[in-house]
Amino acid sequence: MDIGQYGLWQPAHVTTPEMAEKIERLGYSAVWLGGPDVDLGGVDDLLAATRRLVVGTSIYNVYNGDAVRLAEAYRRIEQKFPDRLLIGIGVGHPEQTVGYGTPMAAMRSFLDDLDTYSLPRDRRALAALGPKMMQLAHDRTGGAVPYLVTAEHTRRARAALGPRKFLAPEQKVVVDTDAVHARDLARPRIKHPYLGLVNYRNNLRRLGFTDEDLALNGSDRLIDALAVHGTPAEVVRGLRAHLDAGADHVQIQVIGERATPYEAMPDVLLQVYDDAIFRTYETLADALEILP
Repeated sequence: MDIGQYGLWQPAHVTTPEMAEKIERLGYSAVWLGGPDVDLGGVDDLLAATRRLVVGTSIYNVYNGDAVRLAEAYRRIEQKFPDRLLIGIGVGHPEQTVGYGTPMAAMRSFLDDLDTYSLPRDRRALAALGPKMMQLAHDRTGGAVPYLVTAEHTRRARAALGPRKFLAPEQKVVVDTDAVHARDLARPRIKHPYLGLVNYRNNLRRLGFTDEDLALNGSDRLIDALAVHGTPAEVVRGLRAHLDAGADHVQIQVIGERATPYEAMPDVLLQVYDDAIFRTYETLADALEILP
C-alpha cells in the first residue's frame, strides 16, 4: 500500500467526495476518518472520487462496531478499490462506553473475530497507547495508529513495534504565530474530552507529563506538545519530528478558528469551515513540499 508520509485527519461525517478529491489534489496521500460508520458507509464514494488516495479509519471503535460488518465492508471496498483502505481499530474509553470491559480482552476478542472473517492482518492497525496494546499491535496487526501523542511516544512505539510494522501517529497543529491565540484555539479541543479520559491521561503521564500538566485546562507545556503551533515551517518541523522518531506516516489534524462541525451544522456554516480549513491544508502542503 502506497500511503506516503502525510495524510489529513477529518471527522467522517463531514468528509465528502469533493473534499477527498481536493485533498488528493493538494498532494496528501491519505484521509483519516474519525468516527466512521459501522459498515464504512461513504468510503466507497471517497475512493471513487480519487485516483490514489488511501482512506484510513481513526478510529473504528470495537464497542460501537461489529467485526462481521467490518470484514464484509472491507471485502466490498477492497474488491472495487484494491490497496486503498486501512482499518485503524481502537477500544474506546470507559467514560464513554456502557459495559466497558478489560481493554486487552475486548481487543483480542475483536481481532479473533476479524481473523475468523478473514480481514487481513496487514490491513488493520491498533490505536495503541500503552506497552501491552502496542505489543498486541505488533503480534496481530500491521502496526499502530496512535492518537493524541507526541514525537517521544512515536520513538517508543517504533522501538516496541520493530522496524517493519506500520506506524502513523496523529498530530494536531495550529498554523498561528501568536502562541497565546494558538493555545486558546487548541486547548478546548484537547481538554474536552481527552483530559477527562483515563486512557489518555495515563499515557500522557508515561510520557513525562505531571498531574499539574493535566489539571484544569492543561498546562501550556502540554498543549504545545499535543498541538504544534507556529509558522508553516515550524509546524512542519513538528510533523517531521514524528518521521525522525520512526513514524512511516503522520495524520495531520488541523485546528482553526472554527471548531469541528457537527452533523447538524447548517450548510452555509459548513462551507465557511471547509473554505478556512482548506486554505490551511494548502499552506501546509506548500510547506511540506507535497504540492504537485
